[in-house]
Amino acid sequence: MLSCFAIKGAAGVLVGHPFDTVKVRLQVQSVDRPLYRGTYHCFQSIVRQESMTGLYKGIGSPMMGLTFINAIVFGVQGNAMRRLGHDTPLNQFLAGASAGALQSIICCPMELAKTRMQLQGLGERKSKQKLYKNSLDCLVRIYRKEGFCGINRGMVTTLVRETPGFGIYFLTYDVLTRHLGCEPDDPYMILKLLFAGGMSGIASWISTYPVDVIKSRLQADGVGGHNKYNGIADCMRQSMKREGWRVFTRGLTSTLLRAFPVNATTFATVTLFLMYMRNDEGGITDCEPLPAHSSLTASPQQAQPSSL
Repeated sequence: MLSCFAIKGAAGVLVGHPFDTVKVRLQVQSVDRPLYRGTYHCFQSIVRQESMTGLYKGIGSPMMGLTFINAIVFGVQGNAMRRLGHDTPLNQFLAGASAGALQSIICCPMELAKTRMQLQGLGERKSKQKLYKNSLDCLVRIYRKEGFCGINRGMVTTLVRETPGFGIYFLTYDVLTRHLGCEPDDPYMILKLLFAGGMSGIASWISTYPVDVIKSRLQADGVGGHNKYNGIADCMRQSMKREGWRVFTRGLTSTLLRAFPVNATTFATVTLFLMYMRNDEGGITDCEPLPAHSSLTASPQQAQPSSL
């Protein structure tokens, strides 16, 4: 199962990371001296000024962490569903929220390193003076300078984003797969799984995106040696005062462009993998049970129909 997450995670990062780099650059750029006019201009500028490798700055951090994050998310969500007992939309939300909260422990430092690396050497094809050699060096330097609190900068906003975000993620997938009628003999089953997974990712991001903007700004704060914000409330207040409510939609286009394909493949891969494993064990053949009942052999009480 871990190898499944590793392959899926690596493929998702390679496809999605350029969109994430654009998202972060747009979220944190200064309104007084904006470098980019929009999503396309940001892509174009990065490739022209920094080459294609500029789009992949900071990729080491998610490459190392996403396998474990996916394993935690689907593992915790499945165990939470078994403990909750009944497969209902509310329980799907609660199980997803608990998974989101727990994986934040890894997600926050990982995204801190990623963000710092993505903002290093802006507009330079070859950075003249690199502050960080790589993602691990970034975390080590931050720890030496700021301690444990430094490498967990943005933890509160990460929790606020991930807890409801993953609840909505699994809830949306549950509702859509029930409505679409995912059956193993359906010739369009894989397309339905891809659609449900992609829309789940979009719903999750839209619902929590303003929090992500604040998180990115807090994690990028202090890169030049000067801290602009005193905390979450101060960051929100300054951002709103200087840029208006539209500040909370900066980078949303590139985020949604990434969200659909990455999350479509995530859910479809995990669903089909678990179907294969359960069928191989002689268990249930319905395509619907997924992380909600992730053990390969389910008791009669657990083998209730489920969109997951």
